[in-house]
Amino acid sequence: MDKKAIYDYVDAKALVKETEEDIQNNRKALAVYDKVRGSNPDFPYQPQSFSVQGIIEEDLDDEEEKILQERKLNAKRLKVRAEKAINAAPVRMQRIIRFRIMEDLKWSEVAEQMGGNCTGDSVRMEFQNWMKEK
Repeated sequence: MDKKAIYDYVDAKALVKETEEDIQNNRKALAVYDKVRGSNPDFPYQPQSFSVQGIIEEDLDDEEEKILQERKLNAKRLKVRAEKAINAAPVRMQRIIRFRIMEDLKWSEVAEQMGGNCTGDSVRMEFQNWMKEK
């Protein structure tokens, strides 16, 4: 179990989101407008003018997009590795990890969420000891 991946969870999750935004920004959307003339297909023929519009989505740089997709894939792998480590932890430790790592609470706030006779220091030591275990 790769416990150190737990520290990377928040960053990996954010990197996936940021990279998806970068991929969207890498694409150029071009609005196109035009007018066409036509008429009814049956008699009496009545000439009419129609406005048409659309969007052309164009990749600016395929090589850059490949790099961004690779970055996104690596970040997702890191995120999954962290999630596996979290799921392998005891239930109590999963709660501590969720409060401390994912929700970024202070140790005293984690202790409050855990309830019981916990203190910030006791919860911190419990987490550190678990992280040191093989």
